[in-house]
Amino acid sequence: MAFKKVLTASCLLACSLIGQAQAADAFIVKDIRIEGLQRVTLGAALLSLPVRVGDKLDSNTSANAVKRLYSSGNFDDVKLLRDGDALVVQVKERPTISQIEFDGNKDIKEEQLKQTLESSGVRVGEALDRTMLRSLEKSLEDFYYGVGKYSAKVQAVVTPLPRNRVNLKFKFIEGVSAKIQQINIVGNTKFPEEKLIAQLSLRDDVPWWNFMADQKYQKQKLEADIETLRSYYMNRGYAKFKVNSTQVSMTPDRKGLYVTLNIHEGEQYTINNIDLKGNFEGHGAEMRNLIPLEKGAMYSAADVTHTEEVLSKYLGRFGYAYPKVTTYPSMNDETKQVDLNINVEPGPRVYVRRINFTGNQITKDEVLRREMRQMEGAWLSGDKIESSKARLDKLGYFEKVDVQPHRVAGREDQADLDVDVKERSVGSINGGIGYGTESGMSFQAGIQQDNFFGSGNKGAINFETNKYSRNVELSFTDPYFTVDGVSLGGKVYYNKFTAGDANLVDYDNETVGARVSLGYPLDELNNLEYGLGYEHNKLSKTTNYAQINKFWYINSIDLTDDGHAIFDDYDVSLTWTRNNLNKGVFPTQGNRQQASGKITIPGSDLQFYKISFEDAHYYPFDRDHFWVVAGRFKTAYGNGYGQKDGYDQVLPFFENYYAGGSQWMRGFRSNAVGPRALQLDRSDISGPMVYPESKTVGGNALAVASAELIVPTPFVSDTYRGQLRTTFFYDVGTVWDTTFDDSLYTCGYACDRYYDYASPSNIRMSVGISLQWLSPMGPLVFSFAQPIKKMSGDQTEVFNFNIGRTF
Repeated sequence: MAFKKVLTASCLLACSLIGQAQAADAFIVKDIRIEGLQRVTLGAALLSLPVRVGDKLDSNTSANAVKRLYSSGNFDDVKLLRDGDALVVQVKERPTISQIEFDGNKDIKEEQLKQTLESSGVRVGEALDRTMLRSLEKSLEDFYYGVGKYSAKVQAVVTPLPRNRVNLKFKFIEGVSAKIQQINIVGNTKFPEEKLIAQLSLRDDVPWWNFMADQKYQKQKLEADIETLRSYYMNRGYAKFKVNSTQVSMTPDRKGLYVTLNIHEGEQYTINNIDLKGNFEGHGAEMRNLIPLEKGAMYSAADVTHTEEVLSKYLGRFGYAYPKVTTYPSMNDETKQVDLNINVEPGPRVYVRRINFTGNQITKDEVLRREMRQMEGAWLSGDKIESSKARLDKLGYFEKVDVQPHRVAGREDQADLDVDVKERSVGSINGGIGYGTESGMSFQAGIQQDNFFGSGNKGAINFETNKYSRNVELSFTDPYFTVDGVSLGGKVYYNKFTAGDANLVDYDNETVGARVSLGYPLDELNNLEYGLGYEHNKLSKTTNYAQINKFWYINSIDLTDDGHAIFDDYDVSLTWTRNNLNKGVFPTQGNRQQASGKITIPGSDLQFYKISFEDAHYYPFDRDHFWVVAGRFKTAYGNGYGQKDGYDQVLPFFENYYAGGSQWMRGFRSNAVGPRALQLDRSDISGPMVYPESKTVGGNALAVASAELIVPTPFVSDTYRGQLRTTFFYDVGTVWDTTFDDSLYTCGYACDRYYDYASPSNIRMSVGISLQWLSPMGPLVFSFAQPIKKMSGDQTEVFNFNIGRTF
C-alpha cells in the first residue's frame, strides 16, 4: 500500500507533517487527485489549484495552493496529501443555501433584506460563507441602531439539510425605538434654545397637535436637523456658524437618549459689495438686474443660492443648458461685511438633437410631440422644457411625466431630451343599478375615452335611466382639428325628464338637441370656444305653481292637441378658459378660470341668455404637494331679454339653477338648494293665495363656493398616491330668483317651514370629507358631509357616492 505524506493541515504552518524529515522533502507532482467534490466540478477545482502535473511541490507552493482553494469561495476545509508522487487534495465543500427565511422583521421589508444579502453574495443556490454571517448580523443591527432601536438583535440560524444543503434563517428582535429625553444646545447666545429646537424635526417633547414632530431618535433625522440649524443661522447673516460636536448618550435601560449640540454662532455679516464677473454672452445688463441681492442687506446663504439659480435659469433660456454660476464670498472679520464675487461661465450653447418618448404604450408619439414647446434642432431652453412638461401634465393622460435632457456622448453642444411618461387609465366605464326613495330603480351605463385609441381625441356615449329621467348622449372632440390647435367638437343628446320625481316642481320635459363647437387657443394658457346649438323641448303644461304659471302667461303659450308646449330654440355660445393648473387630473398647484355665456338667436321660440363664471385655485404647502389648500367658486345668472306681446321675457323655469349633490353643496340632496315651489290655491289658481312646498323650483341666480384641504391619504403607498385624493371641505352657497315678485301673493299654511324664495341671504353651509379614486372603471367619489347651516325644510344627506364622474 502506498505511503501518504500529509503536506498541509494548518493555515499557519502551510504543511502538516507525518514525520519531520519526510515533510521537508519536496517532490515533482506526477498526478493530481481531488476528493470530496459534490457540487463543484473537477474542472473548476483544478482552475483554482495553482499546481500542475510536472510542478515541484514544496512548503511555499503548498501554502499558496491552500490559500487559492479557500479564496475560490467553494470550500470550508482543504487538505493536501502525498501519495507517492501523486498530490491528493481533500476538500469539504461549503453547503448550498436551499432557502432564506426572515422572522420578526417589521421595520425592514423582506425586499430590502434580500437586496442587502444579495449584495453580499448570499442568495438561494449559492454556497454559504459562514464567515460573513456575523458581519451581516452586525450590519443589520446597525440599521436598527440608526433608527434608534438600540436593543435590537439579529441572529442568523443555519439548519443543515440532506445533500450538503442548509436553511438560512434570520431572526429579528427589533425592540422599541429609543425616545429623546432631552435636547441641549450649547453655545447659543443670539437665539433662545426653545426657538432653535423648534426648527428641528426631532423633539424631546411633542405636543399632541404637532403631528410633524418626532420624539423617536433617528440618526439620519439628526443629521438633517443639523443642516436645518446651520441653514437657520446662515440665512440670518451668521456666515461662520458651525456645529463643533454632537453627543448622543443613552440611558442605562437603552430606551432613552440625551442629545447635545455644541455650536459656534459667530458674528452677523452684511453684504458690502456684489461683483458679477465672467462671460455673459451679451446679457450682462439683464443678469445684473435679475440679482435679488442688495448692498447693505443681511447676508443669507439661501439668497445667494437663489441668485445662482436665477442666473443659471436665465442663461438656460438662451440654450446655455449647463452654466456654472459660482459665488465666492470674501469676508472682512473686522467690519463684519462680506463681498460677493459671482462668477458666470455659460459653457457652450446646447442644441436638441433628438426628443425620445418612452412609456406611452397607448398614446401615439404625435400626440405628445404636438404638446412639446421644446423643438428638435432648437436651443435647449429650460423655460420651454417646463412648458412642455406642464402641457403634457394638463392632458390628464399620464400619472407621471418626467422630462430630462442628456448630453450626447462626445458632443458638448448637443443633447437629447428624454420624455418618460406613465399612462393612466383615461377611459371610464360608468355603470350601476340602484334604488332610492326618490329615484326608484335606476340604471346607468356609459363609456368615455379621453384618449381615443391613443389619438388624443375624446369620445363618449352615456345612457342613464331612473324614475324621473332617461338620457342618452353621444359626443366627440378632436383637440387638434388643425395643426394650429383649433379644436372641433360636437354632441347629440336626448333627455326625457319628469321633474316632479326629482325633488322639483311637477312638469315633464322631453328634449332633443345637438351642439357643435370650435376652440381657438389664444396662447399657452387661454382658449376661446365658439358654439352653435339647437334644442327641441316638449313640455307638459303645469299650472299648479305660481312660478310656472307666470311663464306660461307672459309667453302666451299655445298648446298642442295632446296638451304639450313645443319650443325650438337656437343659441350661440362663447366660452373663455384660462388654465394654469399643473395637472389635468388631481391638480395640486395653479389656477383655472372659465367664463361662459349663451343666448338664443332670432328664429327661436324663447328669448333668454345665461352667463357663468368659475374659478379654482390650488396652493401647495410642501415641496412634494402632499398638503394643498384649494378654493373653488362659481356664480351664474340667467334672464330673458326683450318683450313678447308687451311682457318682459324671463328665464324659462326649466333652465333654472339648482344646487346640492356631489359637486356643489355636498350634504344637501341633489337639486334641494333653491327657491321653494309656491302651490297655487287649487280652488282658484288665478288668486293670490299660495302654499309653499318642500320641492324646489330653482332660481335664475346662483353663487356657490368650496374651500378644501387636500391631505395625504392614510395607509396608501407612494405607488398609488397619484390615484387617490382625500379632501376635507367646507361648502357654502345659495340660489335665488331676481324676477319673481313673491310679494304679489299671500302665503297660506307651512310658510315658516318651507318658505325660501327671492333672497340671496338664504345661505347654506356644510362640512365634510371626500375620497376620490381613479379606479380602472373610472373616477369614484365618496363624500361624507354634515350641513352646519340650513333652511327649514331642507332635505339633507350624509353620504354620497358617484361612479364615472369626470373631475
